[in-house]
Amino acid sequence: MRTEMNNFDTLYTKALAREPLTREEAYRLYEEAPLGELCLVADTLRREAVPDPEVVTWQIDRNVNITNVCISGCRFCNFHCKPHQRDRHFITSREEYYQKIEETFRFGGDQLLLQGGLHPDLKIDFYEELFRDLKAHYPTLRLNALGAPEVSHIARISGLSTRKTLERLHRAGLDTLPGAGAEILSPEVRRRLSPAKPSVEEWLQVMHEAHELDIPTTATMMYGHIETPRERIDHLLTLRDLQAQKPASARGFTAFIPWIFRSTGTELEKQGIETRFSALEYLRLIAMSRIVLNNIRNIQASWLTVGKETAQVALHCGANDMGSIMIEEHVVSSAGADNRFSAEGICQAIREAGFTPRLRDQLYHYRDYKTER
Repeated sequence: MRTEMNNFDTLYTKALAREPLTREEAYRLYEEAPLGELCLVADTLRREAVPDPEVVTWQIDRNVNITNVCISGCRFCNFHCKPHQRDRHFITSREEYYQKIEETFRFGGDQLLLQGGLHPDLKIDFYEELFRDLKAHYPTLRLNALGAPEVSHIARISGLSTRKTLERLHRAGLDTLPGAGAEILSPEVRRRLSPAKPSVEEWLQVMHEAHELDIPTTATMMYGHIETPRERIDHLLTLRDLQAQKPASARGFTAFIPWIFRSTGTELEKQGIETRFSALEYLRLIAMSRIVLNNIRNIQASWLTVGKETAQVALHCGANDMGSIMIEEHVVSSAGADNRFSAEGICQAIREAGFTPRLRDQLYHYRDYKTER
């Protein structure tokens, strides 16, 4: 029998009423509440938040890197190269894009996730020309492109405000903005992880401006490196509060995706900071994401970094989406995430977990699953 001190019923009742938890309340649940109880509350909230509680969504897209040149120097990334490493440079060519897009369509996908580094020479004209060209050749293609740090960087080297940069990119073909580059939204963590990257404040500003322009975005978290457990909760609270500032008619953050830091070959690994994955810790974070983020509908299970079995359990702990099969992905994979799914495999995994799989687009509209193979 629980003692009065350890009785969390008042906090569960508040969470189930979708009332915002205070910082101390969220800390207490994360640090002390039984995992089984958190998952039960989170699953109840999931069932109330999503339109079809027995459905788990998934996506087909492809992560294409625009370039690997980056001045950020993130200590968790071993995919990038510095500007002086010219023997390793690449910028994806138009012909490569066309081949990748046509292959993505054959697999049944409708979107490219376009990301790259903070290239010192690629100003906004480069991205406008790229987006317009891809949309001219493939009018039905969706571009989920760049991220807040890239937008901030492009604005700076182009002599523009971030709002004007977003407006121009949107007109050129940007459909949605990924949540990349958040890591942990703590200035101190940012300083130690990515000293040359745009700041936490700049990430938040770009996302807020995107929401004001009704450019849908996602939000992410990369955890399990140098952050404290409470900084994870602070991250969630920051996202919740930013979502609360969006215009009522804007879609804002459509989803939240947390994933575990993968250390293989990174600068952090050389400093002795290695991946220490705990499935129970991940499930606790998923449950808390659903509980704290009372204004973000979709929570994604990151099968790429945690594996099939843990992702399946996460579907009973607050998550309602399994993400993309990722026809192509290099950044996380290069740091040791080697899980893979085919379309048939991800659907089977969802069924094994007790749900009905439904293919979706970036805005969580259902799509028919068709391939040309």
